[in-house]
Amino acid sequence: MSQLQFDEGLADRMEVMYRSRDYVRRRQLVYDALGADPGHDVLDVGCGPGFYTAELLEVVADGSLTAVDVSPAMLAIAERRCAGHPNVEFHRAGATALPVVDAAFDRAVCVQVLEYVPEVDTALAELARALRRGGRAVVWDTDWATLSIHSAAPERMQRTLAAWDRHLHDPWLPRTLAPRMRRAGFTDVTMTAHAFATTTFGPDDFGSAMLWLIEEHVAGVETIGPEGAAAWADEQRSLGAAGEFYFSVTQCCFAGTRA
Repeated sequence: MSQLQFDEGLADRMEVMYRSRDYVRRRQLVYDALGADPGHDVLDVGCGPGFYTAELLEVVADGSLTAVDVSPAMLAIAERRCAGHPNVEFHRAGATALPVVDAAFDRAVCVQVLEYVPEVDTALAELARALRRGGRAVVWDTDWATLSIHSAAPERMQRTLAAWDRHLHDPWLPRTLAPRMRRAGFTDVTMTAHAFATTTFGPDDFGSAMLWLIEEHVAGVETIGPEGAAAWADEQRSLGAAGEFYFSVTQCCFAGTRA
């Protein structure tokens, strides 16, 4: 497995991605599932560039946000985004060892994080530990087996997507998340699936926004290499220009209550 490196270069490019229409749509779906209210204390695990943290600060008003991430580059961007808010804390830590006391939060959010984590059960137990009784957690991950992209070179596409899967510890994590959340101490666990599908190729579409990320990663995988990655991406851009682009993937929103 060769995971993405969440350095300053990636952080800057993710900053642009997170402002696109489909990423804004995803955040709203997360907020709807989370149900945070004024006065709530919220934990953001894997906060990335801080969009969730900053926007939830506006929701909780006199409540608080605690944001955790392993990447110094991501934390730096998130801190700048939330500058001026006295009710937010940032910590450099992983999902399996949260630097928070027991039962400190009303809500917890963890978006597109656990598919990178080898010890998912430990991370889920940490989420449950951090929540107060009756607190709610939202965990969002992608079932990458549902990723479908049109190509006139299906064999190359198959090799490319197999190489892309290597950046994750578990590209099919949603298949097992519900029972694992229940074992970690959550009740009333639900899952809602959301398709991100498009035939258009523009900066606001999830598919085209993902293009550079996939290309950059698979270029470093020996079965693809820089030339193979460029050829794959060039075809997708050509299909986009010709109106023949197709991209679809299913993302899964899990929610549960701390028993």
